[in-house]
Amino acid sequence: MAGAWGVRGWLRIVPFNDPRDSILIGQPGWWLRGRGICRLLEIEQARVHGDEIVAKVGGLDDRDSAEALKGCEVLVSRAAFPGAAPGEVYWIDLIGCSVRNPAGELLGVVASVEEFGADPVLRLDLPGEATDGKSARLIPLVPAYVLEVDLPGRRIVADWQADYWEGT
Repeated sequence: MAGAWGVRGWLRIVPFNDPRDSILIGQPGWWLRGRGICRLLEIEQARVHGDEIVAKVGGLDDRDSAEALKGCEVLVSRAAFPGAAPGEVYWIDLIGCSVRNPAGELLGVVASVEEFGADPVLRLDLPGEATDGKSARLIPLVPAYVLEVDLPGRRIVADWQADYWEGT
């Protein structure tokens, strides 16, 4: 949430994608999370405004109330997402998938998908292994390395070797 828009309690949101393609438009409710807040907002109206989204929330009627929510995350239920196009996946659906190489060796379980610039990266944890944040197991999420994604089976096949991380 980027802050207030106007003086009547409208919110200003900067989406991660093109606002014209944002799932936020048309949703009757958004979750707001941050700074001790976790609540469902009733969206009365939402529309694209330049490269942002502005929205009127039920019960929020002044600029100060809207501005107090600045910095909170705006979320929608996963059930509200449209189906992914063929050959595409939502990153959130990859979390928890086991990752093996073509030889069947377990490389880890997807803990998160992160954006570092050129391409997204799978961050893996090994089951039962404590992670210290310094010895991350990362695999680029690109077709050259990610050979297969089986969401119903909760598995990913990656052209990667376990010893690529040795010494890290």
